[in-house]
Amino acid sequence: MNIEGQVDKTVLSNGVRILSQMMPYVQSVSMGVWVNVGSRDETDAENGLSHFIEHMIFKGTERRTAVEIARAFDAIGGYTNAFTTMETTCYHAKVMQNHLHTMTDILSDIFLNSLFDDAEIERERPVIFQEIGMTEDTPDEYVHQLAATSFWGSHALGRSILGTRDNILGFDSQTIRSFFKRRYQPDRIIIAAAGNVEHRRLVDIVGPLFEAVSPSGDVFPQRPTPERLSCVDVHSKDVEQAHICLNAKGLPTTDTRRYELSLLNTVLGGNMSSRLFQQIREQRGLAYSVYSFVSSFVDTGLIGAYAGVDPANASETTSLILNMLKQLADSPITEEELSHAREFTRGNLLMASESNDNQMVRLAQSEIHFKRYTPLEEILRQIDQVTPNDIRKLAHDLFVDAPMSLTLYGPIQDSAPFEQMMGR
Repeated sequence: MNIEGQVDKTVLSNGVRILSQMMPYVQSVSMGVWVNVGSRDETDAENGLSHFIEHMIFKGTERRTAVEIARAFDAIGGYTNAFTTMETTCYHAKVMQNHLHTMTDILSDIFLNSLFDDAEIERERPVIFQEIGMTEDTPDEYVHQLAATSFWGSHALGRSILGTRDNILGFDSQTIRSFFKRRYQPDRIIIAAAGNVEHRRLVDIVGPLFEAVSPSGDVFPQRPTPERLSCVDVHSKDVEQAHICLNAKGLPTTDTRRYELSLLNTVLGGNMSSRLFQQIREQRGLAYSVYSFVSSFVDTGLIGAYAGVDPANASETTSLILNMLKQLADSPITEEELSHAREFTRGNLLMASESNDNQMVRLAQSEIHFKRYTPLEEILRQIDQVTPNDIRKLAHDLFVDAPMSLTLYGPIQDSAPFEQMMGR
C-alpha cells in the first residue's frame, strides 16, 4: 500500500531535475530549489561563500528589490527561507496551492537573476558577522564546531559553514558571481515540491525557466575524503558549564548499515529512554542536556555524544559516555531496547511523512544520494530487519580501535584526566 502519494520526476535537457509528490489531503505546496553544492566544495579562501550566496540570493534581482521580494511572499501568505549544509544549499518556500505560480515565479527569479550588488553585499557583511558572533556566544552550539575541527582537522568538513570574518571581508560581487557560475551547474540543480501540486503543471511553469541554465564548462572538483583524527582538545573559557563533545567515526549517507546506525543512535542518546539520557540525566542528575547525534556525508560520517555539565562533573560524565560506547560494542542490546527504538523511529518517520515540508526535503535528498525516491515502506522494512547483533557489530566497528576525538569547552584547565581516559 502506498502511504505517501504519487512521486514524479522529469529531467530537463540540461540535466536539471524536477521532482514532485502529490499530497491531495493538504492545501499547501512546499517547494525547494536545491543545489548539490555546499561548504565542503569551497577552497580555504572561499570558505563561507556558499552561505554568503544563500543570504545574497534574497537581496534583489533585475525585476525585484529585496523589499519587493519580502513583500511578494507576505502578500500571498507564504514564507521563504534558505539553508546551507556541508554538501547542499536549498532555497525554499511554502504557500497555499492557489499561489503556486507566484511562488515559483519568485523563487525562480531570485535563483536565476540575483544581482549580487556590491552595495547589498556591504550591508549584509555585518549581518553574517552577527551570525558568527551568535554561534560563538552559544557554547552548546560552538562546541560542535570546535569538535568538528578536532575530528576532521584542516579538511573542509572541519571548517565552519559560516566562514571566517577575514574571508567575508574579502568577498565582493565578482567573487560571488564567479563561484555561482562555476558551481551552480544545471546537473547539480534539483527542484522538489510536495503538497497539493500536479507534476505536469509544475514542469510547465518552472521547466522553461530552468531549461535556460547553461553549463559553464567548468569541471566540478572532487570531494576528497578526510582522515579522522584522534585527539583531546580542551578550550578553556569562563562560562558556567563544561560542554563535552565526543566524536567517533560514522558512516557515509548511502552505507547499507545506515539503518543500524539510526537505531544505534536512538538507543545511545536519541530520546528520553536512551542510555545517555537515563544514566547521565535521570539516574545521576549530571546534565540537563545530553544526547547523541549522527552526521553523514557522501563518503564519510561521524557519530557523537554531547553533554553540558558542572565542570566538577566533566570527568565523570566523559567516563560514563565512553563506558556506554564500550558496552554497545561488547554486548547486544536487549530485544526490548531494539523494539522501542524501532517504534520510536517508525513513529518519527510516519509523522514526518504528514508534513509536506519534510517530504519535500526527502524528495531532494533521495535524488541527490540515491538518484531515485526511497519509499517509506522500503525504509520501514529495512528497519524491521535490524537485529541486536547487527547493532553490536556496528558499534564494535565504530568504537573499538577506531579514531575518536574529545572536545571540551568551558572552565577546564587540566586535560590530563581526559587524555588518560582516551588512552593517550
